[in-house]
Amino acid sequence: MDAQQAQELLGFLRPEARLDLKGQATQYVMGLTGNPEGRQLLAVQPAFVEALLALTSDLSLAVAKDAYHTLINLATEPVAHETLKKGIPVMLKRLLDPGFPLADQVCALLSNLSREEASSGDLLAALQQDDVGGLVAVVEAFCTEGFNAKASLHYLGPLLSNLSQLSEARNILLDRSRCVVQRLLPFTQYAGSAVRRGGVVGTLRNCCFDYGYHKWLLSEEVDLLPFLLLPLAGPEEFAEEEMERLPLDLQYLPPEKQREPDPDIRKMLLEALMLLTATKPGRQLVREKGTYLILRALHVWEADPGVLAACEKLIQVLIGDEPQAGMENLLEVEIPAAVEEQLQRLDQEAEEEQSKRPASRSEGLQR
Repeated sequence: MDAQQAQELLGFLRPEARLDLKGQATQYVMGLTGNPEGRQLLAVQPAFVEALLALTSDLSLAVAKDAYHTLINLATEPVAHETLKKGIPVMLKRLLDPGFPLADQVCALLSNLSREEASSGDLLAALQQDDVGGLVAVVEAFCTEGFNAKASLHYLGPLLSNLSQLSEARNILLDRSRCVVQRLLPFTQYAGSAVRRGGVVGTLRNCCFDYGYHKWLLSEEVDLLPFLLLPLAGPEEFAEEEMERLPLDLQYLPPEKQREPDPDIRKMLLEALMLLTATKPGRQLVREKGTYLILRALHVWEADPGVLAACEKLIQVLIGDEPQAGMENLLEVEIPAAVEEQLQRLDQEAEEEQSKRPASRSEGLQR
């Protein structure tokens, strides 16, 4: 589009424009954002983004929905975020309005917007305003079945995951005086949506980066470990003495027990477990709870190269020797740059080697 064409199109994207022309214009712009070239074309033009934000309040639900879908696409372009941030306060109130009909679209838009750290910080700051309700209100909406009868709010999961990359958000989720993170735990097994499950697992993994909370997370007060292990467990039977080492929730699972089907979620679960083994007390507790048994069975079953590599790394931590004195906390150990480069190269070679393995595996790691 040249400047004149852009101005003409903008004229049809105004709330006062004739409905049929406005509808055609929003559909046309939505189509443009369906490919990278179109998104980049519009993302650098704040006037278009502002016009679309205004149309999310249009009296025509169809026009408002098309405007949202266009903005959801544009939110994948960081260059558009500065303008999109102007809509955050209104979007948050709509998101937490139990009667708002397009809450799912708002949810997806904020999820895409919060991928960038700067935008995520702005979003969290707006959430913490007194008239919104804070991050706890988002968790409340996420955990309340039927919170909005017209929206599933599954994308609150990725939104929480994105926000939990910020230490300020993790401090709220891990506030020991409030039951916040505990409310998320059952959703690691939520059968209705991989998006919701993945968002929760991503949130829990991010929370595990703060090793100061590990003892509390692994205590009976939270009891995080079974919620990370159960999705990785299958219907395998263990010897009686092995079974007694497992948490109660993982003992005598039924023959129809299925593992988490999404490999990305399985990998995040393993990453969370790896983070919990960063400190010596964490490693000891994770070992004592029979984690190796679940990982051993998973290793036999797993076919995805990336997940298999993550599983093998965690197994090595659990069965390997303890680090030398002064290096017990793996998250605090400083690795020289040359060694880091070598480790990355070895990781890449290992993943390439894993990809050459046959999909069906009959051997497993034995101790």
